Amino acid sequence: MSDTVEFVEETGVVVVGAGQAGLSVAWHLRRLGLGPGTGFLVLDRGPDTGGAWQFRWESLRLDDAHRVHDLPGMRELGLSFATADPERAARDVVRDYYERYERWFGLNVVRPVEVTAVRRERDGFLVTTDRGDVAARVVVNASGTWARPFRPYFAGAADFRGVQISTPEYRSARDFAGKRVLVVGGGTSGVGFLRELEGVAAGTVWVTRRPVEFVDDPRGGVRAVRAADEAARAGRPLPSIISGTGLPATPENLAARDRGLLVARPVFSAIEPDGVRWADGSFEPVDAIIWATGFRAELTHLAPLRLREPGGGVRVEDGRSAREPRLFLAGFGPQASTIGANRAGRTVARQVVAELRSAPPAGAG
Repeated sequence: MSDTVEFVEETGVVVVGAGQAGLSVAWHLRRLGLGPGTGFLVLDRGPDTGGAWQFRWESLRLDDAHRVHDLPGMRELGLSFATADPERAARDVVRDYYERYERWFGLNVVRPVEVTAVRRERDGFLVTTDRGDVAARVVVNASGTWARPFRPYFAGAADFRGVQISTPEYRSARDFAGKRVLVVGGGTSGVGFLRELEGVAAGTVWVTRRPVEFVDDPRGGVRAVRAADEAARAGRPLPSIISGTGLPATPENLAARDRGLLVARPVFSAIEPDGVRWADGSFEPVDAIIWATGFRAELTHLAPLRLREPGGGVRVEDGRSAREPRLFLAGFGPQASTIGANRAGRTVARQVVAELRSAPPAGAG
C-alpha cells in the first residue's frame, strides 16, 4: 500500500469512476507498470467506496441481486462475494470490500470529485472537475449508469398527485406502508420492490412493456451481451439486458408468480391525478408509482467530444471509442455486467498502455 495521492493537474490516464469497471482498469494499469498520480488518476464522484452499490436500498442483499463477481486480485485479500455474509446489506458488503481493495492495491482514488466535461487537447484531453482541471493523454470513462435512471414519458404524469420515484430514490418498503403502489419495469429491481412491498403496501400492481418470462437459461446472458456489443459497434442505442435474458426462474420468483404477486399487466394508456387509465378504459387508483425502467449510460460530461452517431448511440469497439481513439469506455454496453467489467478492465488497460507508448509525450510538437 502507498500513501494517498492527492488531486494532480497532469497525468497519463484519467479514470472516471471507481465502480467495478473503473477499479478493474486501475488494477490492471498498476499490473502493467503505471503508478497512481502521474501514471493514472482515478476520480470518483461518490462520497464513499462501493460505486453505485453505496446508494442502493438497505434491504437489498447480494442473493437478491444479479451475481456480483469478484474484482481481479480480490482473492489476494482473502475476500470473495461468493462467501460474503448473506445477512448483511449488499451496499455495506460491497462498500467494505471495495474500500479494502483500494487500500491494499494502493489505487488512491480521489473522491468526491465531479467530472463536468472532457475536451480535446492537442496531446490528449482536458478533464474539467469541481476541483479544477486535469490534463491527460488518455481518458477511461467508467461512470456507469446509476446517475441516469430512465423514466419514459406518459401523458398526465406531471399531474399525478401521488409519489413518483425512480430506482435510485427507493429506500424502504416502509415508505409505502398502506399505499397502493404501481411498479413499472420488468427487471430485477422491479421484482425486488414488489417482493419487499408485499404485506407492507396496501396493494401492488406490476406493469411491464413486454410479457414477462421466468427462465433458467444460462445462455441468455451470452445472447444479451452479444446484442449489446452489436449495438455498441454500430453506434445504436443499447438494448435492455433484461429483454434478452428474461427474469431468473428462482424458487422465490416462481412462488411469487404462483401466488399472484409477480403477474404483470400491459402498460397503461395514461396517468391521471389519482391513478392510471388502462387501454380498455378502466381505471386503477394508485398512491405511488415506482419507475424501475432502467438506466442510460452517464456520458453527459463527454458531450464536448461529440461522440453521438446519427442513430443516437456511441460507437465503441472493444472498449475504445471509434471517434476518439484515446478515449475508452469501460463497463459500457456488453461490459456492463460485473464479469463483463472485469474482462473489460484487462482489455482496456492493455490498449491504454499501448496507446501511451505510441503517443508523443505531452508538449511535444
